[in-house]
Amino acid sequence: MKVKKVKIENCLKTFYGDLKKIIILMFLFIFLVPFICYADDSNIEEDEELPELVMATSDSAEEPNINSRAAIIYDRNSKEIIYGKEENTKRKMASTTKILTSIVVIENGNLSDTVTASKKAAGTGGSRLGLKVGDKATVQDLLYGLMLHSGNDAAVALAEHVGGSIEGFAQKMNDKAKELDLKCTHLVTPHGLDNDDHYTTAYELAKITDYALNNKIFANIVGTKSCTIHINNNPRNLSNTNELLGNLPGVYGVKTGFTNGANRCLVTATKSENIDIITVVLGADTKKFRTSDSIKLINYAKNNYKNVEIKSKINEEFEKWKQNEENKIYVNKGEKDYLDIEIENIDKSYITVKNNQENDIKINIQSVNILEAPIKNNTIVGVINVTVGNQKKLILNIITKEDVSKKNIVNYFIYFAENYTKLLEKSTI
Repeated sequence: MKVKKVKIENCLKTFYGDLKKIIILMFLFIFLVPFICYADDSNIEEDEELPELVMATSDSAEEPNINSRAAIIYDRNSKEIIYGKEENTKRKMASTTKILTSIVVIENGNLSDTVTASKKAAGTGGSRLGLKVGDKATVQDLLYGLMLHSGNDAAVALAEHVGGSIEGFAQKMNDKAKELDLKCTHLVTPHGLDNDDHYTTAYELAKITDYALNNKIFANIVGTKSCTIHINNNPRNLSNTNELLGNLPGVYGVKTGFTNGANRCLVTATKSENIDIITVVLGADTKKFRTSDSIKLINYAKNNYKNVEIKSKINEEFEKWKQNEENKIYVNKGEKDYLDIEIENIDKSYITVKNNQENDIKINIQSVNILEAPIKNNTIVGVINVTVGNQKKLILNIITKEDVSKKNIVNYFIYFAENYTKLLEKSTI
């Protein structure tokens, strides 16, 4: 009887031990699966309904109150920041990383090349295009899978194809960031899954996007609502994860993003009659917040700001000023008494102003009155200030167009010979 009792107790211990393991496994499955599934732009997330604000407009002049941790409105024509919230704070940016991934692939790869998915690419988690080991697709089709479907597996396949490895491709991404003079951006992956060494700012992400949109291939891809690609020559239909594309007038791109570390992110390009802007929201709590925040920013810019063509206005004011003032810049002891001057290169054609501020634009021109020879070409002799109210918008230098040497004894002799008669007449009066 004692032996039987011991066996029963042992069986019960084994049963409860196994049951405990099962409960632990179920617990891990229940709580960890969402983290795996929602690693980036999951299809489930895209099932959320869009806020009713999508088609709404607002003429409020007050800055929008938004949920996102960081945000910016960046005007593409003037390169000015219309609105910013923590826009220079370093943050994780999830799949918006793929904006830079795409442009690096486009600039360094061949769209018609065939890419074979590696084990590493096929095993990449998060949002997936669904590549398996050995699958084949062109660079172009994988780019659509990357930007429309946010395929992390496509990102790795492209990175390995163009950069030789994830590390090699990350170096190309960082080289491009350096070329764009980005001080607060560092990349280690092509897809943007959470990594403490992988970050940017809302402002620098806007600059990356502005650069990328100048590439027609990139612009066409991110502006596509749906398309058909081919994997192993089999057709695959894709729809863009960007909830604003096709739903909000003027939106022509660009990329969604979501990880647990970055929260919800959205970069949007919008063009209207008066402005062409990029809005970035990083760290929104929900998809609805990232959508409504983006809409608030877009409406705020569209309803309150406009671009003003400033280059021709500056040139016109400068020519008027020269007629009266150019000959007043005297060169003492120079071979020439007066200078030929010009404005340094005006690389900014537009400024952004509030709708009621266009008449407040002022162009103020100032210069020195006298200079000592010799004078080198490109010497700064004046400045042009463009202001709107109390805000300085643009500062340009006025420069010389030629060298002016100092007079020597020969110059004085020639001057004396040419003016001898006049001098003699004056002396006899």
